[in-house]
Amino acid sequence: MPLTLEIVTPEARVYSDTIDTVVIPTVDGEVGILPGHIALLTQIEGGELRVTKNGATQWLAVSGGFAEVVGDHVNVLAERAISEEKIDEHAVEAALKRAEQQLSDAKNIDPQEYEHLMSLVRYSGVQLAVKRRRR
Repeated sequence: MPLTLEIVTPEARVYSDTIDTVVIPTVDGEVGILPGHIALLTQIEGGELRVTKNGATQWLAVSGGFAEVVGDHVNVLAERAISEEKIDEHAVEAALKRAEQQLSDAKNIDPQEYEHLMSLVRYSGVQLAVKRRRR
């Protein structure tokens, strides 16, 4: 009996398919979801989300949000999410350098702007880890 996984961000539906298992990074650690899992609502931590289907594993980078398991449906509502094949490593490296430069140049930065830049730095790191995993 397969699971149905939906990953949605404010911009788009990033993933929608039937799968065998999913491992989600949460604030309490990784949570593995198999068919027949109990109902669950948990907060997502930025990290690597692993999807297994027909013996193949696919990696996605996610940043913040919530995951809900109801029956054999897993819904992930993430601030940001991207699949490994869509990550442009050079663009991510450039964005990371810009955010780090803005952080180092700022003396009296607004706390919200600081948190936004730190969020970009963390998410960039996750994307690079996902993209470089196979090297």
